Amino acid sequence: MSILTINSGSSSIKLGLYEIAKSEKLLLSGSLTRIGLTAGAFTVQDADDRTLVDQAVELPDHETALKLLFEWLEKYAPDRSLEAVGHRVVQGGQKYRAPHRVTPELIAELKELVPIAPDHLPHEIKAIQYTSQAYPQLVQVACFDTAFHQTMPHLAQIAALPRYYQHEGLIRYGFHGLSYEYIMQELRKEAGAEAADGRVIIAHLGNGVSMVAVWHGKSMDTTMGFTPVSGLVMSTRSGDVDPGMLIYLVQEKGMRPSTLNDMINQHAGLLGVSGISSDMRDLLEKEETEAYAHEAIELFCYQASKHLGALAAVIGGVDTLVFTAGIGENAPAIRQRICQKLSFLGIQVDRTRNNANAAIISPSEAAVTVRVMKTNEDLMMARHTYTLIHKKSWIEGGNDGQTIEHTG
Repeated sequence: MSILTINSGSSSIKLGLYEIAKSEKLLLSGSLTRIGLTAGAFTVQDADDRTLVDQAVELPDHETALKLLFEWLEKYAPDRSLEAVGHRVVQGGQKYRAPHRVTPELIAELKELVPIAPDHLPHEIKAIQYTSQAYPQLVQVACFDTAFHQTMPHLAQIAALPRYYQHEGLIRYGFHGLSYEYIMQELRKEAGAEAADGRVIIAHLGNGVSMVAVWHGKSMDTTMGFTPVSGLVMSTRSGDVDPGMLIYLVQEKGMRPSTLNDMINQHAGLLGVSGISSDMRDLLEKEETEAYAHEAIELFCYQASKHLGALAAVIGGVDTLVFTAGIGENAPAIRQRICQKLSFLGIQVDRTRNNANAAIISPSEAAVTVRVMKTNEDLMMARHTYTLIHKKSWIEGGNDGQTIEHTG
């Protein structure tokens, strides 16, 4: 029996197929891209990174993409019966503190949350509904990206708006929770309970960028808030912007809310500042010859250093700093620049170790251990799904899944 993980975005679906029971074994990984656009693609690799599928396909909608995926799975792996599907769901609201089995009640509640996550939830709901229609007997589990941050203190969650807006759900939720949860589990395995229970800051630097302060294994504060666009400079997202600037664009420049939303999510960040690319690799290659590429990189690192220092204040310092995700795992120059302003916290980077992308890039005598760790949100989803459906204390069909205690 195996577990399928689905991460459904606005124009793509990422997938993973795992065996979890006896050992954590990746069987397949792949993606369906450019959904709703021209020149779509369907790619699948096996556990040894050998290409099994690499074909151009027309994917007019998510239903077509999911149908293609499940039909291929049935042909390729008929002997690997699916036990369950785990879905990444970006927003669980204030109610869901842990993964939950998909029920009609859950779907109804997710639909109510669409206004606060309009760019993500509709596609994730469609993926769940299609799977339910095509395979009504298949167990599905929603894994919420916001759940990890439900432990944040009340003051870290609220915004300084009139109080009644809190009751309408306008609070700081935080995101990248599945990534942070995976890193914390792996940190406990690699460095032990003392490190995992200490003062930890994790920098998830990828296409989306955020940081979290963790103490005693719990999220205490994070850089993203009500939406994933807030906080740090990202590939195409702006990060924190004075709300007055956005009001000015609407009132004085006549920018429509939909255009404003598209600008701060798709055309800002590294892409907007550089005018060249949203990819940090491209900018690093052109930094010496393109002034705006240099400025975009400097702004990215400046904001990251500033937010990291603020998170250290929240938990009274830092014992372990972890860099993860695409930039965090593979860009030594960015790690070096972020850390060089933070020596007052005891953060140091050994240049040789850093350039080699070593597991620990701080000097042996440093007060803060700086680590580079590979994240794996799909595996975290598979773990959650397996744990939930095999946990005897879970009551099938109930709505109290948020009370589940996790293992592993």
